[in-house]
Amino acid sequence: MPEREIYLLSPRALSPETIAVAFAKTSRSPESFREIAAELSDEKSAQFHEKWVVGYGHASVAEHAVLHLAFENVSRVAIETIEGNRLASYTEKSTRYQKWGMDDFTIPPELDGHPLRDEFIATVRLLFSTYAESLNPVKNLIVERSPRRDNESDEAYDRRIRSQYVDRCRFLLPAAANANVGMTANARVIEMTIRKMLSHPLEEVRQIGEKMKEVSKAETPTLVKYADANEYVMNTTREFASQKWNVPQGGFALESGQADWCNLIDYDKDGEKKILAAALYRFDEIPYADALAHVKSLKKKEREVMAESLLGKLGKYDIPLRELEYSTYTFDLVMDQGAYAEFKRHRMMTQTPQRLTTRLGYTTPLLITEAGFGSRYEAAMDVAHAMYEKLHAFNPDVAQYIVPNGFNRRVLAQFNMREAFAFCQLRTAANAHFSIRRVAQKLYEDISQVHPMLSKYMKLRDETWQSVEENYFTKI
Repeated sequence: MPEREIYLLSPRALSPETIAVAFAKTSRSPESFREIAAELSDEKSAQFHEKWVVGYGHASVAEHAVLHLAFENVSRVAIETIEGNRLASYTEKSTRYQKWGMDDFTIPPELDGHPLRDEFIATVRLLFSTYAESLNPVKNLIVERSPRRDNESDEAYDRRIRSQYVDRCRFLLPAAANANVGMTANARVIEMTIRKMLSHPLEEVRQIGEKMKEVSKAETPTLVKYADANEYVMNTTREFASQKWNVPQGGFALESGQADWCNLIDYDKDGEKKILAAALYRFDEIPYADALAHVKSLKKKEREVMAESLLGKLGKYDIPLRELEYSTYTFDLVMDQGAYAEFKRHRMMTQTPQRLTTRLGYTTPLLITEAGFGSRYEAAMDVAHAMYEKLHAFNPDVAQYIVPNGFNRRVLAQFNMREAFAFCQLRTAANAHFSIRRVAQKLYEDISQVHPMLSKYMKLRDETWQSVEENYFTKI
């Protein structure tokens, strides 16, 4: 009998395109991966990809070529497009643990030579200076309330309390603020990302797309060389953005303690039954229709026993079985931009965010007010709003750059019960930012009202979205 082998095709020895071909050829070759790879060269690999991936559209082959891309000093606006891919991995410079300097921002290329350019820069600098000046007052308040531990070094103490005060001050940082992000993705995703970026309405994003294509071609010259702007995306974006569609324009006001910022607009009313039926289907030998009919015929107590069997043994770090994906929920949400920066990392969701705006108002962290910095904070946010309106009249996409993290943003999100477990448990943890804890607690509350039998197995802290608002915000 042939001996089982598991080994690495090392990217240190083989190019990403060669590795992709070695894996692709196993579908028709009896040779081992080592033998296939030994027969290949970069030139032969390029010829293979030109024929099969480009010529015949076997794009899945490109998924075996993996790249690690580093983006430095790109705006938060651009990062949203970079990170807008489900099948990729990202690590981003954190606004919770790092501090920003006065020059750490991007000036939109669209403002070159425009009368608003100088005022834009002045407004960004005002936001950055207000951010810098807020750090010590808020830090001093944290120091009063979180004294140093015995034998705790200066470095260890600052590291322990840093997120607590930087967390609040980051609400002032505009979307023009620069950050670094690392991206790991296969060549198929890289090509899709390049196409998306080259089709984007913002010049900065298109410039990044061009550079991304250039550096990716050095490693995967065949797999990304045909990545170009997509006329369908550009034309559709332009048409929907320019047409008014006779939509009535309504205002939106948020008040602390009210729940209209989070609306469960659609869910599967038989979702729990469908999940239990899918589990029964997996472990039995009956058609799904029969499994669902059987579950529906059971008494509530009997279904609760099935639910206990399905989820009762979940440990803190366990992932529920995949059958929980058969129930979905759609939410219309409004959250501050800082919260959305964390919300968007949950790429198993389907998310449709609206453009950044200052028209939905802003949140004020409680510690900012308690530190005596509230009036300065509000004045800076009001200046940002005035600048936004000026930029919006010129270009609504460019106007996004001036929007600070504290302003609210609307996003449509659809996800299944399994993702609800992942999101709600992770984002209600003690070390999660209070803005995203508020969102996660409200999502859990709404899901538990419609599907209490399964959602009760989520392991959440003893906290509510109302208590988060009361303990961490002056104003929503």
